[in-house]
Amino acid sequence: MPKATASDGVKLHWEERGSGPTVLLTPYWAMHPSVFDPIEAVLERQFRVVRFDERGTGQSDRVGPYDMETGVTDLETICEAVGGAAAAVCLIDAANRAVRLADARPDLIDAVICIGSAPFGVGALRESDSLLASEAVIGAYLQQLEADYRGAVRAALSGANTQLDDEQVKERVQIQMDYIDGEAASARAQAWARDSGAADPANRIGDRMHICLSEALGGAGSWFPSAAELEVVANELFPNAGRSFLPDGIVSAPEESAAVVAEVVARRQAQISTGSGL
Repeated sequence: MPKATASDGVKLHWEERGSGPTVLLTPYWAMHPSVFDPIEAVLERQFRVVRFDERGTGQSDRVGPYDMETGVTDLETICEAVGGAAAAVCLIDAANRAVRLADARPDLIDAVICIGSAPFGVGALRESDSLLASEAVIGAYLQQLEADYRGAVRAALSGANTQLDDEQVKERVQIQMDYIDGEAASARAQAWARDSGAADPANRIGDRMHICLSEALGGAGSWFPSAAELEVVANELFPNAGRSFLPDGIVSAPEESAAVVAEVVARRQAQISTGSGL
């Protein structure tokens, strides 16, 4: 499997499937890469799909630091290694890194597609009914990540996947523990929670960013905001970004999610070919 070498010598694992314009599936702070399996199976029919393990996870070197700036430079390393991406598909804090790179290096990431999220820290969600809106809840969860990583992972997985029974949650927790250790997960979560610098680069890339609002991901009592709540925040912070509404996320509705990716890539290619997207 190919490896890319970061500026500090850390080896980053990446892999590719399919052929066509490159779509980069960008991991978020606590994800296991299997979350991308359903959408990858659809995308690889018409795209070259690239996935990678961030430092501290999977088959990449388990070496820090795990701050936002290092995450952006590692993303740059991956994009240079794969020859750039027509689009980066992002969840949660992956969007914060991707918009920074898309702004600084449009040759490496053309479009940023955020599914069920947008590039902001948790402070932007104060008016939401989701758990992410509560600074007290977030503070307690970040402390739990440091003190009881397994318990924190279980709480997050249970809250975001209410359809899973106890045995399924237990299995998912162990898979997650094997993929990313507590130090890396905790540091990345804290970096995202504190991040307030992604809005400017996100707005500079304008409609090169596309936000997919999912009706199924959040709501009152959930970790994530509802589609309506997220739309309010997105309209305020990112008025020029594209919008789509999805009935579900990339796991439950991969065909619909992949269709959005294909639409965004096709639109960007048309804009570039006519000179209006430069």
